[in-house]
Amino acid sequence: MNLRIGHGYDIHRTISGRPLVLGGVRFEADFGLDGHSDADCLTHALCDALLGAAALPDIGHFFPNTDPAYRNIDSQLLLQRVVAELAARGWRIVNLDASLIAERPKIYPRLADMKVALARSTGLEVSQIGLKATTNEGVDEIGRGLAIAAHAVALIEHV
Repeated sequence: MNLRIGHGYDIHRTISGRPLVLGGVRFEADFGLDGHSDADCLTHALCDALLGAAALPDIGHFFPNTDPAYRNIDSQLLLQRVVAELAARGWRIVNLDASLIAERPKIYPRLADMKVALARSTGLEVSQIGLKATTNEGVDEIGRGLAIAAHAVALIEHV
């Protein structure tokens, strides 16, 4: 089998006045994430993991933050385009795994919802997506609630 692994990472500062979207799910929070798109750092990390596994450029290459077409765009649409880009090159996703790092809000109660949203956007089964949530134990900007980050890995197979 021709398998490849990719890693992705993304971080966004918290900001008031924007909705908080993580993994395609809107959270009840008094803040959102600062960014050109909806700033869904989990989905962005997954996109970069997939692109990296296929040895393609990163998410910023495909969806530059200087392009007004991507202003406030739903990152699930970006993920769908990344999946289509890989499929056009003969790649199939085997599985995804990611960790969200946030002090607030509580992520764990929404993990199942995020897995469903991500499965919908990727064509995967929920069982092919691993998600975890942790805090940064009060350390640095994430630990002070000033940012949220995500790490992701993707396994793809050439078909």
